[in-house]
Amino acid sequence: MSVIIASDLVKHFGMVEAVQGINLEVQPGECYGLLGPNGAGKTTTLSMIRCILPPTSGQLKVLGREAGRFGRTIRQRLGVVTQQDTLDPDLSVRENLIVYASYFGIRAREARGRSDELLAFMALDKKVDVRIEELSGGLRRRLMLARALISNPELLVLDEPTTGLDPQSRHHLWQRLRTLKSQGVGMILSTHTMDEAEFLCDRLSIIDYGLIIETGTPQELIARHAGDEVVELFGLKDRDPAALERLLKQADRESCRFEQHQDSVFGFTPAGTSFPGSFLQEARREGFQLTVRKGSLEDVFLNLTGRELRE
Repeated sequence: MSVIIASDLVKHFGMVEAVQGINLEVQPGECYGLLGPNGAGKTTTLSMIRCILPPTSGQLKVLGREAGRFGRTIRQRLGVVTQQDTLDPDLSVRENLIVYASYFGIRAREARGRSDELLAFMALDKKVDVRIEELSGGLRRRLMLARALISNPELLVLDEPTTGLDPQSRHHLWQRLRTLKSQGVGMILSTHTMDEAEFLCDRLSIIDYGLIIETGTPQELIARHAGDEVVELFGLKDRDPAALERLLKQADRESCRFEQHQDSVFGFTPAGTSFPGSFLQEARREGFQLTVRKGSLEDVFLNLTGRELRE
């Protein structure tokens, strides 16, 4: 049974259409990602899945139940990590878990045992009696995940869970999430970190202006929209435009795609191909500055949502 099924899901705030008829389905043990710019509708979608925000229209089933009718029942089976730190600063690390467990009807003795297991799982077992204000940002995020797991949830809702973390803390959290996924826990993840999406997500959707504009595995999306190789020519404002035009004509226009943004040109090749050596040699001979790298999920994101800054 799918853990999430959304069909033509819509959410309006007055005249603002935050979510405009999205469709997605998440399987048990799958990590499904939502990528999009700020204001694209990701957090609104997660809030509806969490049953704290009612849809304007459409159908939404979470863990086999209709979200609009069984919100309380569904919430008891979810684990949630929000963008904001919602830990209780007046309690210790262990007390945060024990008190949170009581919201799920878990008795104190069982809650204490689960808390100790989760604190060990998140490498927080040496911090059990520490006050929240004494924890670093990375330790707080790990505690947020431990707290989300206290009720043995069937589905994790993760809204930018590693924002602000250093690489060591981020990778530690990723490994723990991978372990949970291998145990059959479903996940829906909103993130701005492309490495995170590529590392964790089995499938993902790019969402913009409340619409899903593309869906696939990370590898499928990279092959489809970025290709194997990307070349960037930069510092063009001091170069002869005619020289740039001659250079681009040398590339096979049937297989290579170019786009210009400010004083840079980005070139993309189809999957399984590379830029011709003659093109790179001529670019260097003409004095263009360039880099050549592998296509990435960030290229996919920028190609589909644009490179312009937004409010």
